[in-house]
Amino acid sequence: MQRSASSFTPFPLNLFKASAGDLENTVRTRAKSVIEPLPKAPESIRAARRMMDSYGRTILDLRISVTDRCNFRCVYCMEPDVQFQPPEALISPAEIARLAKVAGSLGVRKIRVTGGEPTLHPKLEEIISGIRQTSGIEIAMITNGSLLTREKLARWKRAGLDRITISIDSVRSDRFSKVTRSTTTPDDVLRGIDMCIAEGLTPLKLNAVLVRGVNDDEAVELAGLARRFGVEMRFIEYMPLDSAHAWDAAQVVSARETREAIEAVFALTPTNADDPHSTARTYRFADETAGQIGFIAPVSEPFCGACSRLRLTADGNVRPCLFSTKEWSVMPLLRGGASDREIADFLIDVTWTKLAGHNIAAPTFVQPQRPMSAVGG
Repeated sequence: MQRSASSFTPFPLNLFKASAGDLENTVRTRAKSVIEPLPKAPESIRAARRMMDSYGRTILDLRISVTDRCNFRCVYCMEPDVQFQPPEALISPAEIARLAKVAGSLGVRKIRVTGGEPTLHPKLEEIISGIRQTSGIEIAMITNGSLLTREKLARWKRAGLDRITISIDSVRSDRFSKVTRSTTTPDDVLRGIDMCIAEGLTPLKLNAVLVRGVNDDEAVELAGLARRFGVEMRFIEYMPLDSAHAWDAAQVVSARETREAIEAVFALTPTNADDPHSTARTYRFADETAGQIGFIAPVSEPFCGACSRLRLTADGNVRPCLFSTKEWSVMPLLRGGASDREIADFLIDVTWTKLAGHNIAAPTFVQPQRPMSAVGG
């Protein structure tokens, strides 16, 4: 957080390779997750063939990080000197497809393709097509929108992609550059939004993270995007998931504060139509202009009680929660000849370890070692 934006110069991605020491640490981390015993879920839970935790929550949404690489270095997420894992350490498209199939058999109905930046993956179309082989699954992708073209979007849609969510944290060129530490401009992202709508990858959602002293004065301008494009603009509270571990609670802009800033200009009315498992609370414009505003408040108003999500990291670790301090590698099963039922039992067991929730404001809260870019949003 303290690094100067001007000190960052974008580099070709092939320069961001893990050193031998980093790779050794990666292997050790994975080995530890394999050696550490995974508690078994009760036989009655396994027999139900659903991913249920000990608090009665059922997993319906799987978020898959297909790469830890990103062409942005957003100030709330990734420091400029972050190094990425080598390709051989990451889960393959075929392995992702197999996990999607197993997860679908256990009741998962939504899969979110995330990163890093998923559009950097050279086999993204293959990944989407592989997931699509599992029927009854909605496939969405979260992207920074910087690399979108009509041709790519059309291919991804043909492969099975249903919709897209785009992150945009500023509509001001100088501010956008400082926040993302990139050469992309807001206009680049806005063109991507237009293209997604034109290709029918909807309902389109936009995400913004407001950080006090950085972009917290742009709530109204960003809310205006919902009205301009007729989409849902969502504001996400700044979370302790940065690679520098420099998160400061004083920089959190609460959902309530953001809503009040927007309502000073645009009157809002609750939609009262949110899915019980949704992370966002949504509002429509009182003047009936198209578009919605959503607020995701994991810091000020945790919504863990209705959580239905499980996460797969790009290197094949399954995390019960975004803020988990424990994760278990599925790679030994995928690459060791395990049956689909054994992999399903593994997912059921990991889900059973899901904690009741987190409280970022509590003095006992421990920030995960992995940043958002490594976990997947």
